[in-house]
Amino acid sequence: MDKVRRSAAEAVHDIADNASLAVGGFGLSGVPNVLIGALHARGVRGLGVVSNNCGVDGSGLGVLLADGRIDRVVCSYIGENKEFARQYLAGELEVELVPQGTLAERLRAGGCGIPAFYTPAGVGTQVAEGGLPRRYAPGGAGVAVASPPKEIRAFGGRDHVLEHGITTDFALVRAARGDRHGNLVMNKSARNFNPLAAMAGRVTIAEVEELVEPGELDPDAVHVPGVFVRRVVPLTPEQAAAKGVEHLRTSVRGTPVRGASARGAVSGR
Repeated sequence: MDKVRRSAAEAVHDIADNASLAVGGFGLSGVPNVLIGALHARGVRGLGVVSNNCGVDGSGLGVLLADGRIDRVVCSYIGENKEFARQYLAGELEVELVPQGTLAERLRAGGCGIPAFYTPAGVGTQVAEGGLPRRYAPGGAGVAVASPPKEIRAFGGRDHVLEHGITTDFALVRAARGDRHGNLVMNKSARNFNPLAAMAGRVTIAEVEELVEPGELDPDAVHVPGVFVRRVVPLTPEQAAAKGVEHLRTSVRGTPVRGASARGAVSGR
């Protein structure tokens, strides 16, 4: 089955107001910016987003966030997105903060048809006991919605908290290579949350930097089998090359660059 669509606009044409989305990416790495841009152009509102973070100011999901298109976010951290922090603290946005590994497993579980699982992550904290602010009252005047307590059960003498799998109406992901059947290969750190998001979406849409014919991908190298992908959007060379750097680090010639972010900033993008 040929899953290629002529444009990103065609691929996201049926994403409507109040839809839920699982979106790949981590910082600026592996973010489906072209699909996000096409969704922004559609003008949809009231979106519920599940992603590791909600982009950065002016990029990725931050574009939708800045225009007030997102109502609810399930993520592992707010990061350096100032508008995200402002909306959350002002009571304009509902945010469910989830430990990063738990979020990854919730997406994977949803994609595998597993409704819930137990994990020790979060036991003894507000993640399990409840009370984390999900939505503040307007103007930040107190907590309007707090997280509820979760079920705790002991296994092997150790407490575990019950977490639910996540499925969404749609998923938006990015791949370095993909074929017409929807098989996808991610590049290095761009692999991050993309395979998990792809599994969790009922309708998964992938933008690919390089489109190849079926049979050209090594089956052992495929990160997302085509069974999880409904639509494929090939990027232009310009779109594929448009990759930002979140933290640029430079050095004087011959002087080692300090800090892992100096290399990680561009790895896999």
